Amino acid sequence: MGEGGSTSEVVQLVENEDYYLDHGLMVLTARYHLRRGYCCEQGCRHCPYEDLPKRNTDAETNEPTD
Repeated sequence: MGEGGSTSEVVQLVENEDYYLDHGLMVLTARYHLRRGYCCEQGCRHCPYEDLPKRNTDAETNEPTD
């Protein structure tokens, strides 16, 4: 472990494989999302998880009650 006790690993992103720039904005590719391993539920353009159940299904079913 490094200083601070962190076990997270910094992964270098590769342009045109993990992301590309569209009008100055970084767009993450499906390859990046698959390597990350889960859906962030932010409606990403290339989300490979869009057809899978969301992590927080309660948020979708919570409706105002009268």
